[in-house]
Amino acid sequence: MSLYDRKPMGNGYNNYAEQSTLLQSDAALISFVKQTYQLFAGSLLAATVGAYIGISAFGDLISQYYIGFVILEFALLGGLIFIKSKPSISLILLFAFTFMTGLTLTPILSRILGLPGGAAIVAQAFLLTTAIFGVMSIFALRTKKDLASMGKMLFIALIVVVAGSLINLFLGSPILQVALAGAGAILFSIFIAYDTQNIVRGLYNSPVMAAVSLYLDFLNLFISLLQILGIFSTKE
Repeated sequence: MSLYDRKPMGNGYNNYAEQSTLLQSDAALISFVKQTYQLFAGSLLAATVGAYIGISAFGDLISQYYIGFVILEFALLGGLIFIKSKPSISLILLFAFTFMTGLTLTPILSRILGLPGGAAIVAQAFLLTTAIFGVMSIFALRTKKDLASMGKMLFIALIVVVAGSLINLFLGSPILQVALAGAGAILFSIFIAYDTQNIVRGLYNSPVMAAVSLYLDFLNLFISLLQILGIFSTKE
C-alpha cells in the first residue's frame, strides 16, 4: 500500500475495516522508511570510518592491492543481494560493504587531499552531495510524476557511464573524464529521486536493500562531484 495510493472507502463495517487496514499499512510503511534512513545514516558512518582508516593507516596497502579490495567490495555487495532475506546477516554485510567502499575511496581522497586546498574540495563535494540528495528527495516526495517509468532509461544510462569509465581507464582523457563525471552527477541525482519514490511507495521488500540503493546513489554522486571539483582545481 502506498502513501500516495488511497482509494475512497465505503460505509459501515467495511469502511472501518478498510480504514483500519490502511492505518496499519501506513504505519508499517512509515516504520520501513524510518529503518531505511537509519541504515542509510549508519552506512555513511561506516564508509566514513573506512575512509579515515584507509587514509590514515593503509593508504599504500590499498593502492598496491586496489583491484583486490574492489573485488572484495563487489563480493560483499553480491552476498548482500543474495541473502537479503536474512536480516541479521544482511546487516553485517551491509556495514562490511559500506566500510569497504570507504576503504576503496582512499586513492581518490588521497589524491584530492594532496592538492592545494584539497580538504576544502572534499568538504565542498560532500556538502554539494548532501544538498542535492535533500533536494532530489523532496522532489521525489512532492512530484506527481511516476518516476518508475524511468527505470529502464536510467539503467541504460548507467551502463553507458560505466562502459565509458572503463574505456577511459585506458584512454586517460581528462575531457572524457569530466564529461563522464558530469553525466554521472546528473544520473545519480535522478537515481536519488527514483529510489526515494520507490521506497515511499513500498516497492522495496527489505529496508537493508532500500538503504543500499540510497547509499550507492549518494556515494556515486559524491565521487562524480569530487572528480569534477578535483579536475577543475588542477587547472586553476
